[in-house]
Formats: sequence, C-alpha cells, structure tokens
Amino acid sequence: MSGEQRLVIRGNDSKYVKLNVGGSLFYTTIGTLTKQDTMLRAMFSGRMEVLTDPEGWILIDRCGKHFATILNFLRDGSVSLPDTKRELTDLLFEAKYYLVQGLVDAAETALKKKNEELEPICRVPLITSQKEEQSLIQSTSKPVVKLLCNRHNNKYSYTSNSDDNLLRNIELFDKLSLRFTGRVLFIKDVIGSNEICCWSFYGHGQKVAEVCCTSIVYGTDKKHTKVEFPEAKIYEETLNVLLYENRDKGPDAELMQATRGYTVGSSVGGGYHSDDDGDEGTSRMRRK
Repeated sequence: MSGEQRLVIRGNDSKYVKLNVGGSLFYTTIGTLTKQDTMLRAMFSGRMEVLTDPEGWILIDRCGKHFATILNFLRDGSVSLPDTKRELTDLLFEAKYYLVQGLVDAAETALKKKNEELEPICRVPLITSQKEEQSLIQSTSKPVVKLLCNRHNNKYSYTSNSDDNLLRNIELFDKLSLRFTGRVLFIKDVIGSNEICCWSFYGHGQKVAEVCCTSIVYGTDKKHTKVEFPEAKIYEETLNVLLYENRDKGPDAELMQATRGYTVGSSVGGGYHSDDDGDEGTSRMRRK
C-alpha cells in the first residue's frame, strides 16, 4: 500500500494507538499492549518497528477474529473462552503467535477437557475370529458379557416383531456396557456361525451362563425364526456375573446359592413361552 512506513512506537501507558489486525480495527492503550510480557510488549515499547498506513493505523498481518479476546486477557488476566473445539484451537494459535502464555495455558487446558469429553465412555471390542474371542476372554481379569448378534445367520423368514426385539437386545447391550464399564468386559460378536442373537456370560475365563434369544416357530406353511427379548434374564445374568469380580478362585458357593437359588455346579434348564399370538417358540437359557 502506498504511504506505508515503519515506525518505532513509544509513549506513556495512557497513550492510545489504532490497530488494524487483518482488517479488523481496534483502539487501545500502550499500557494494555505492554501490560504482560508478550510480543505486543516488544512491538509497543520501542524495541521493534511497526508498520503503519497513511492514516496512522498500525498494521498487524493476522486474523482479527480473536484479537479482542487477546486484548481482554491482557487487560484483566482472564477471559471467557470459546465453547467449541475449533474456536479454542484458533484462539490457541493466536495466543501462541502473540506469546500470551497465560492465555496459551488456559486454552490448552480447555482443549484437553474438550478432548476428554469426546473420548468414548467405554470401548467394546468387536470379534472377528474365534481365536480372538478366546484370547480376549482368557487375558482379562474382569467378568465378560458377550452378545452374538448377526441377523444374517438365518435361512427362514423372521416373525413380525423379531427385528424390533433384535434392536432391543442391542440397545440393552449398549446400556449395560455404559453402566458397568470398568467392571465388566463387554464383547460384541457379529461373526458367529449358527446363533442369531445370544448372550454369553463368563467368569474367570469360563462360560457360566447363556441366554439364547432365538427360536424356530411353525406357521401354516413354513418355519419362521423368532427373536425374543428376555430382558429380565439378561439383567439377572449380568448382575450374577459380577460375583466373579475381584475373586481369585471364583464366587463363594453360599453367595451363589443365595442369589441364584441353586448350588454352584448344578445345571438348570430355563425358558419361557412368548406372548405373541399364533407363535409357539421358546427362548433358551443355559447355566454352566
């Protein structure tokens, strides 16, 4: 721009200067600009030359979007930070450029908190092979709850509400994994060759219970696959598997008998009939 010149700015703290930061205009005092040990102090305390236009505006070749926040921090030592991660990142870049260390620290702390909030609350491994499943179950010290869920493991048509029940099983799995994260290892299996929807429960590397949610029902002309949602049984087995938490050899026999109503090692067949009209199906529950 014609008429631009470089000057050394000096003056007392109360002297006002005009700043053009990337096209955004600011009017502030030398006292504010030199209040903290930043690049702006170097620019306005006579140690550096600054570029001015013919109208006396001091030109700074940076985006002016966050410069007001920079000035407010220099004035007060604290400032309200942006809410979004992107805005915080942009502010951090500007604070680093101007060497405003206090604002750099505040923005980095806020960004770290944002990143922690975005981290998944829990992580659920997805099984891709039988070998991987066994490795996960044997290597953890936690009880394990596994949901095998594969709608395509089926050669018959599904009953009318099977899709909804399949979804309910998946939603319950997600709810339980959030509730007991850190205490139980939750595994999702979408590879299983035979079952369509089946819950398995492990303690100390051994399967202790299983709730299968599918059955075959007979219509007038052909077989159908029925997916059920035995919510109470799934909750019960999830709570029971917590008995294997933080124990070296397994749960106490008396405690197991009190909570399950039978002696450890016994086998009880369980099941229930669906309430759906016209269907005759039974879900299966097995305890080891």
